[in-house]
Amino acid sequence: MVTARVPGASAPPPGRRRSRVPQLAPAWFVGPATILFAVFFGWPLVSSLLQSFQVRQAGQMVWAGTQNYSRLLNDPLIFASLGNALFILVVQVPLMIGLALVLAVALNQAWLRMRSGFRVIYFLPAVTTLVAYAIVFRVLLRSDSGVVNQALGVVGIAPVDWLNDPLWARIALIASITWRWTGYNMVILLAGLQGIPRETFEAASIDGAGQRALFRWVTVPLLRPVILFCLVTSTIGTLQLFDENYVLTRGGPANATLTPVLYLYQVGFKGLDFGYASAIGWFIVAVIGILSLLQFRFLGRER
Repeated sequence: MVTARVPGASAPPPGRRRSRVPQLAPAWFVGPATILFAVFFGWPLVSSLLQSFQVRQAGQMVWAGTQNYSRLLNDPLIFASLGNALFILVVQVPLMIGLALVLAVALNQAWLRMRSGFRVIYFLPAVTTLVAYAIVFRVLLRSDSGVVNQALGVVGIAPVDWLNDPLWARIALIASITWRWTGYNMVILLAGLQGIPRETFEAASIDGAGQRALFRWVTVPLLRPVILFCLVTSTIGTLQLFDENYVLTRGGPANATLTPVLYLYQVGFKGLDFGYASAIGWFIVAVIGILSLLQFRFLGRER
């Protein structure tokens, strides 16, 4: 059948015909990243989950069901390491976030000169490598020749066995983590603080609010989402703590600074028990997920 063409009728615009052809350009851009993600993250994640249900017998990995998880629930070291991580979390994270918030407010003041210079100085610890700064703290905190004990001796205070006493080892670890990550959280809080309209503070000041009232009733409530973000990321970082305590104390003394990830390293790479190490890894994931949900549940809602 031949269709007659109506005189004067125009052909469909070229763009309409091209729209029927699949657009492959996005796939070319997304494809490499998707492949890399699947190969280097997705497959190892699935493999570790499967491995957590296996044990080694006669040199071969065999299916063992929930044997590794039953072993985990009866392992005192995993709960001791989790207790250490929670102790650091409860003490160090509020201290660090509090210092970061105070610094952010101070460095946001219009009357402060050289604000950019101070911001860089406080942020510099965040760009140092984890192992490098942990080694520096190990040298500073030596019991016999450390600079910190020498400074204490000048003012008449007896030397402290920072890295060999369980309590002082935890304090040293908390101090080192706080030193490194306070500036990082300060920058995030400062960015959130600069996103608050200045008219809000001016209106509260006109109503008679002082500096303390502005901080309590304006700054903190409006920064709630940013503070929550810092709390969640700091919680994840604390439960994944490895570099600092590995370099400073190797998890000692008497497992006082042993954390779940360090224990995972000892089980997997020293004991070569990769099935149990994978179970520990997924246990850490579950704990992080539960704590993050609790933080969103109780701190993320409006009051």
